Order: sequence, then structure tokens, then C-alpha cells
Amino acid sequence: MRQKIGTIQKKILLLLLLIPATGLAYSPRQRAKIFRKFGEEWDKINETALSRAIKGLYENRMIDFQEHKSGKIRITLLNDGKKKALEYDLENLALKKPKRWDGKWRMILFDIPNTKSKAREAIRYHLKRLGFYRYQKSIFVHPYPCRDELDFVIELYGIRLHVRYIVAEEIDNDIHLRKVFRALIA
Repeated sequence: MRQKIGTIQKKILLLLLLIPATGLAYSPRQRAKIFRKFGEEWDKINETALSRAIKGLYENRMIDFQEHKSGKIRITLLNDGKKKALEYDLENLALKKPKRWDGKWRMILFDIPNTKSKAREAIRYHLKRLGFYRYQKSIFVHPYPCRDELDFVIELYGIRLHVRYIVAEEIDNDIHLRKVFRALIA
């Protein structure tokens, strides 16, 4: 039985996809930018979590892991891993619409410090792109489950401590929100 993959595992899969992407870069400058981003993201993962995540990906047959006598380690992305990594492609990230709305509102609240202002603007951008309604400056609402997609964006920008996810059964201006999302929850 396959387990759900975690956010660090998703990040590893995406980072593994970056390696072949460097071959598609038009210039050495673009390749350098990809490798720099790869290094930054890789450094954000602590060693224990990395070991656990790699073990989980191997057990779920998303990667192949081989340790050679020389001490070198080879990690190969398998087809299931490619599918899962591409499922969380940031540029094509989208929420899945369930057959029926469960009547609950998903609220994303964040208080991101000025030192991470680019991450704050990035999360606002991604939430708007995903179809969230801006309830207040740092509060966004959506009618459908979005935990995995949100976790992906939060981990990517390293803002876990500053973002909250709430599932609300009742909001006092429910009528207004139903109008905003009329096409989605009909």
C-alpha cells in the first residue's frame, strides 16, 4: 500500500527534475541560475528529514537508490516519481474540483515578516492564481480542499511558521462567499 508523500519528498522530486531541466537551458547563465536554486532548496532540508524522505520515496517506488562501493550514491527518478513531481509543477499548480462541495471553507491566514516580503508576495500571487478570494489583506478563502497544494507552496518558499490553514464550517458572511464562488459550488 502506497503512503501519501510528504512536502520534503515532493521537494526532492522537484529538485531531481531540475537536473535534466538544465539541459534545456539556452545559456550558461540560465544553467547557473537553475543550479543555484537547486543548491538553495537542497540546503533547506535537514539531514535526518532528507534520509527519511529518500527512504520513503524508495519504498513507494518513486526513486531508485543505489550506493556504490566507492561511496557514491545514485538516485534515479522513476516514472511514478516523475508523475508525482509534475503534479506539483508550480507554474501549472491547480486545485482539483470535487464532485460535490462539502460546505466547508478553507481559510489561509499568514503573517509573514518584512524580511521575507518576496515570499509574502509570492504566496499572495499563487493563492490568487489558484482562485482564492482575498477576504482580508493576509486572509484568503476557497471552498475546496487545498492542503497539499498549500503545503507545496509553503515549503517551496520556506514560510511554514508564518502560515495557518483553517477549515471552517461556518462564516458569518457565507452568503457573500457563496456569491463569489457561485460557479464553483453550484
